[in-house]
Amino acid sequence: MNDRLLRWAGVKPEDHRKLFALGPIFFLCGIAEMLTFNGYVTLFNERLGSEYLPYVYMAEAVILPVEAWLLSWLTGKLTKPQLMRAMFLILFAVVAVNAAVLLCFRLTGAEVRWYYPFLFLSSSFVVRQQTILLWSLAIDLCPTQQSKRLMPLFVSGAASGGIVAGLLALGVSPLLGPDAVYVLAPLFLLAGAPNYWKAIHRYLVPLTLKATGSGDGETDINASTYYYKKSFTWPYMLVAMAVMTAMPALYFLMEYEFLNVTRAIYTNESEFGAFFGLVTALLFTLALALQAFSNRISAWIGPSNMLVAISAVFGAGFLLVALSLPTPVILYAISLSYMFYYLLLYYFAEPANQMYFKLLPISQRDGFRYVVQGVSASAGIALGALLQWLHAGLGMDLRTLAWVGAAAAGGLVLLARYGRQLYMRELIRSVQSMTAADGVSADAFREFSRHARFPALLAEMLDHPNDYGREVALELIRRYRPGGFEPKLLQLLTHPSSRLRMAALRALDASAAGPEALSRVAALLDDPDHHVRAEAIRLMGRANAAVGDAARWVRTKLQDDHPLVLAEAVKALFLLKDEASFGACCERIERLLQEGGESAVAIVNAVGELKLDRYLPEVVRLLQDPSPALRAAAIESLGLLRHTPAVPLLLEHLERAEPMLQEATKDAWIRMGDDIVPPLLAALPDAPPRVWAVAVRTLASMLSEDGCRQSLVPEAVRMLQSLWSNRPLPAALRARADDGFAGIAELRLEELRRIALDAAWAVMARLMDDTVAQAIRAATEDADEEVRDSGIEALAEGVGDGRLTAALLRQLSSWDEEPALPADPAADALRAARESRDPWLERLAAYAFEGEEERRMGKDKDERQLFGLLEKVVFLKQVPFFSQLSLDELGRVAEIAEERFHPEGTRIFTQGTANKTMGVVVEGRVDVTVQTPAGEQFKVSELGPNAVYGESSSLYGTLTTASGTAAGGELRILSLNGDALSKLIQLYPGIGIGVLRAAFDRVRKLEMTIASSTQ
Repeated sequence: MNDRLLRWAGVKPEDHRKLFALGPIFFLCGIAEMLTFNGYVTLFNERLGSEYLPYVYMAEAVILPVEAWLLSWLTGKLTKPQLMRAMFLILFAVVAVNAAVLLCFRLTGAEVRWYYPFLFLSSSFVVRQQTILLWSLAIDLCPTQQSKRLMPLFVSGAASGGIVAGLLALGVSPLLGPDAVYVLAPLFLLAGAPNYWKAIHRYLVPLTLKATGSGDGETDINASTYYYKKSFTWPYMLVAMAVMTAMPALYFLMEYEFLNVTRAIYTNESEFGAFFGLVTALLFTLALALQAFSNRISAWIGPSNMLVAISAVFGAGFLLVALSLPTPVILYAISLSYMFYYLLLYYFAEPANQMYFKLLPISQRDGFRYVVQGVSASAGIALGALLQWLHAGLGMDLRTLAWVGAAAAGGLVLLARYGRQLYMRELIRSVQSMTAADGVSADAFREFSRHARFPALLAEMLDHPNDYGREVALELIRRYRPGGFEPKLLQLLTHPSSRLRMAALRALDASAAGPEALSRVAALLDDPDHHVRAEAIRLMGRANAAVGDAARWVRTKLQDDHPLVLAEAVKALFLLKDEASFGACCERIERLLQEGGESAVAIVNAVGELKLDRYLPEVVRLLQDPSPALRAAAIESLGLLRHTPAVPLLLEHLERAEPMLQEATKDAWIRMGDDIVPPLLAALPDAPPRVWAVAVRTLASMLSEDGCRQSLVPEAVRMLQSLWSNRPLPAALRARADDGFAGIAELRLEELRRIALDAAWAVMARLMDDTVAQAIRAATEDADEEVRDSGIEALAEGVGDGRLTAALLRQLSSWDEEPALPADPAADALRAARESRDPWLERLAAYAFEGEEERRMGKDKDERQLFGLLEKVVFLKQVPFFSQLSLDELGRVAEIAEERFHPEGTRIFTQGTANKTMGVVVEGRVDVTVQTPAGEQFKVSELGPNAVYGESSSLYGTLTTASGTAAGGELRILSLNGDALSKLIQLYPGIGIGVLRAAFDRVRKLEMTIASSTQ
C-alpha cells in the first residue's frame, strides 16, 4: 500500500531513504515552528499588546543586518555540516531558554512585561532561521531531479505539522494557557533532532568531504560592492527589490489588523490562543490542499504572472477587511485574508520571486540574490512597521488602515506588472543574444513561448546574419511548434549551410506537413550531404499526409550509396507500412549484414529499433566482426530485441572486450529486462574479474535494495577478500628474485583492484544515496591524504551494508602496507594466486611454482633462452613505447610478438624500401644510417635495448627513411608484424591510444632536446 502510494506521488525507489530521513524532520520541526509562532504571537499580543508591534518590527529591521553579518561570519568559521548542527543547537537553545523562562513565570507568578519583546524577537529569529535551515538541508542533500520529486512531499510534511500544531494549540491553550503551547515546541524540536543529525551525518558530511577553495577576500569585497551598486542602479533589480519589499510589508500590515481585531474579540489569552490554533490548523489544511494544485496553478497563469496574481489577492483581502469593518463578519473576513496572505507570501511569492534571478548568469545569481533579498527583508519589515505605526502612533482607525493597505496593494499590482514587463524584456534580450544565465532555462523558454512577441522574435532570429542564432530559433520552433513558420522553414531548405538545412528539417512538423511541403523536402533526398538526406528521410517517415508519395520518394533511396541513408530509408518504409517495399528492404538489410564492417552499423541499429527478430542469427554472427563499432551496434541491437539466449555468448566475449563494448553490453543487458537476472547471477561465481564486474554493475542497477543485499553484497565481499588474499604475491615473487614478474603482479593486482572497487562501489551506491557514495569514493581516492582520511572515516561510520563497508575499508586503508609473508613465500601467497579466477595471476603463480630447469624449458645455462608469454610481457612493460598499455593489452601485443636473432652485420631494414615489421631491441644494437643523394653513408644513431624501430613504416605503409644494421654482437629482437598489429589496434582501440600517447611522449622529449640544444 505504501509503495503504491509513493509511486502515485512520483517517488522512485532511490528516493525512499532520503524521504524517510527528511520527512519526519519536516513534520516534527513543522509542529515545533508553528507552536513557537502560535505561542509567542499570542503571549505578545495578550500580555504586552499589539500596539507595540510596530516598535518591535522596527527593532527587528535594525537587527536583521547584524544577524546576517553574524551568520555570514559563522559560515566562514565552520564547515557546512558544523554550521547546520550549530544552527540547530542555537535554535533549540533559544526556544528552550524561552520555555524555561515562561515556566518560571508560571510557577512563581512573576510577570515581566518587557520580557515579551525579547520573546518576540528571539522566537521570530527561530521561526525565520528554522525555515531556511530545513529547506537548505533538503536542497543540499537532494540533486535537482530528486528535489523536484521530494520537495512537494516535504512541503506536505511541514504543512501536516502545522495542522497538528494548530490542533494542539486549540486543545492545550484553553486548558493550560499559551505558555504551555510554547513549552511544547522544544520537545518536538528535540524529537526531530536524531533524524536531523543522522541526515547530516549520512548525506551532508560525505558531500562536503572535499571543500572547494574560496576566492580571494578582496575579490569577494569588490564583487559585493559591484552587486550593491548594480542593484541600486539597474531598474530591473530595483523593481525586484521593491516588489520583494512591499509584499512582506503588506503581510505585516494584515497581521497587525488580524491581531488587533481578534484581540478585541478574544480578551482572554487562552481563548485567543485556542482561536489562533484553529486558524493555524485551517491555514495549513488549506496549504496542504493548495500544494496539490500549485504546479497546475503556476502553469495556468504562468510563473511571471504569479506575482501579479498574488498582488491582486492582497488587494482583495484588504478590500474585504475594509468592507467588513465593523460588521459581525469581520472575524471571518480577516481570518480568511490573513491565512491567504501567509500562504501566498511563504508558499507562492518566495518561489515566484526567483524569476528575477534565473535570467542572470549563473556566476552572478547568488550575488544579486543575497543583496536584493537582504535589503528587501529588512526594508519590508521597516515598511510594515511604518504602516502599523499609522494606527499605533497616529491613531488611524483600522478600517482606514485597511483602505490604505488596499491602495498599497493596488500600487503593488502595478509594480508587479511593470516587473513582469522588465522580466519579459530581459528574457527577449537573453534569447536574442543567447548570453544570459549561461543558456536560458527551459522554464523561461516555455513561458516565453506563450508570449505575444514570441513569433515575432523567432522571425527576427530566422533572419539573423549569425547562423548560430538561426539554429537556436529553429530549435525553438521544433520544440514549441508555433504556427505560421512553414513557408520560412521550406525556404531555409535551400540554404547553403547543411547545418541549417538539417535544423530546418527537424523544425518542420511532419504530422502537419502537406503534399507541397513534402515535395519540397523530397528535393533534399539528393542533397550532397548524407546527413541532410538521412534527416529528410526521417521526416518523410513521420508524415501523415501524402503517405503514398512519401513512400515512393523514400523508396528511391534504397539505392543510395551511403549506409546511413539506406538504413534510414528502410526504417522510414517500415514506419510508413509500405508493404510493397518490404522485399527490397529485406534484401538491402541482408546484403549489408552479410558485408559487415563499418557500413553495417546503421542497418544493425535499424534492425534493433524495428524489432526485426528474423535477423537475430546475422546480428549474433556480427559479434565476431573485427570492427568495434559494429560489434557495439550488434550488442545494442540484441538488447533492443531482448534476445536473452545471447547472454552466454556475450559473457564469453566480455573478458577481452574494450571498455566501450563492456558498457554497450551492460546497457544491452539492462534493456533485456528482468529475464537477464537469473543467468547473470548464475554466471557470477565462475566469471573472470572483468566479466564479473560488468555483471555486478548491471545487476546493481536492476535489482532492488534487498536483492542487492542478498545476492550482490556477498559476491562483492568475496571478490574483495580474494583480491586481498592475492596481495602478498608480488612480495613472494621478489623473494624468489623475480623482480620483473613482481612488477607485473603489482600491475595486475592494481588493475583488478580498480575493477573490483568499481563494482563494489556500484553495489554500495545502490544501498545508499548515489551522490553520497560518489562523494565518499572521490574522497577516498583523492590525492590529499587528509581528504582520503576523511573519506575513510565517513565510510567507517557504517553507511550502506556493514559487510561490504568492512571489506572496502580494509582495501582502502591497508592496501599499501607491506604484507607479511610466511616462512615459505610460495606456500600461501602463490597457492592463493594459483586458485584465482584471473588468468594472469594463475600464470604468475604457475611460473613461480616451476623449478628452474622446468621454467627454462630444460635448457642448459649456456644455451640460448627463449621468451615465454610472461617474459615477453615483462620485457614490453619496460619499453617506453608500450609503457602506457594495461596488462591485458600488453598480453595481446605479446601474443603476436615473435622472438628473432640476427648475426652481427645483418641488414635489418633498408632506406627507401617498404617495411612490414616493427622491431623491439632486446639485446645487441642496431646502427641507423642515412644515405645522402651523393651516395655517402652517415651514422645517425644507435638503437640499444628497449628501443623501437619501424613503427611508422609498418603501421602506415611509408617507406623507411634510414637503414639499420645489427651491431655489437648478435641482435635479439621481438618482431611485430605491422598488419597483425594494425588488426589488433582495430579490435582493441585502447592499444592504439596507448601507443599514440607513447609516440607523443617521444615527440615531446625530442622537442625539448631540440629546444635545449638551441639555447
